[in-house]
Amino acid sequence: MSTMREKFLRRMRNDDPDWLGDPWDCFTTPPISFGPVGFDPASLVGPPRVHGKFTDAWGIHWTWPEDEPAAMPYITAENKVVKDLAKWQESIHAPSLENLDWKPFEDMYEVLNREEYLVMSFTPTGMFEFSHMVMGFEDALTSYLLDPDEMNNMLAYYTDFKLRQAELICDHIKPDIIHSHDDWGNKKSLFLSPDTWRQCIKPHFTRLYGYYKKRGVLIQHHSDCVNHEIAEDMVELGIDMWQGCIPQNDIKDVVKRTEGKLCIMGGIDMQIVDLPDVPEQVIRDEVRRAIDEYAPLGCFMPNITSILSIYPRTGEILSDEMNKYGAQWMGKNH
Repeated sequence: MSTMREKFLRRMRNDDPDWLGDPWDCFTTPPISFGPVGFDPASLVGPPRVHGKFTDAWGIHWTWPEDEPAAMPYITAENKVVKDLAKWQESIHAPSLENLDWKPFEDMYEVLNREEYLVMSFTPTGMFEFSHMVMGFEDALTSYLLDPDEMNNMLAYYTDFKLRQAELICDHIKPDIIHSHDDWGNKKSLFLSPDTWRQCIKPHFTRLYGYYKKRGVLIQHHSDCVNHEIAEDMVELGIDMWQGCIPQNDIKDVVKRTEGKLCIMGGIDMQIVDLPDVPEQVIRDEVRRAIDEYAPLGCFMPNITSILSIYPRTGEILSDEMNKYGAQWMGKNH
């Protein structure tokens, strides 16, 4: 009998898969694990992930109101890290990754059942998100158009940090997969034109993902927005899984254009299901719609596009229906 690890990889590669269900079941618990610095600028200071306001090790200001599901950058004209792009080197100073205590994490990973499950490391805050976190959204978008060379210089510095981080992750944790996070658009379009994205964002991910691929690590890139215009570029970057692919993308066309080289993890419309009082049947119907519409493509796993649902009840119903209806669909089509 196939392990959950094997089932996931066969479906990801469209290699005569015999399973269709909740992808997170194929990972160790918790499916997304942290290292000693959290691999997230938001958690480089303590205590991380608590309600209130705090400033991280990059100098980025964050706020987490009691009634919100997560912390968000709180950028103003007064507190933004980079007030003048020409002087970014005076404002941005990467936190040290040296002399970190990896032993607790090495001990945690050592006992994981790697034969049955996949091990993932969470490495969020990609290049585009970093730029608007240190500059503010408006300044970042304007600067990509007016001074792309200096934006590239700034992002190259950040990528150097991410590469050193990647080396440590691979040396100490040895993950099967990294979950990398960078939202490149909204529910209608990319934030940058494809040409600007290729000029200012793609080169840095080429460096970062190229390193992980050399270390034998699979790339799961989260971007719950409309990215279908750059699907081929995602393949060129070495992305194995596009996690968070919202149904506002032309998913069928993406699979066709990428010739099955980019596994789609998503398809479920969280705007419909992740609400406090949505009827259970609405949630189950949306799962069935996604499976019926996209599973025949082969390179697809039904998945909630936001990684985790805001409302636990939603997540429980989604997971249950993905497994139950996924098994039914496979029984009829395999």
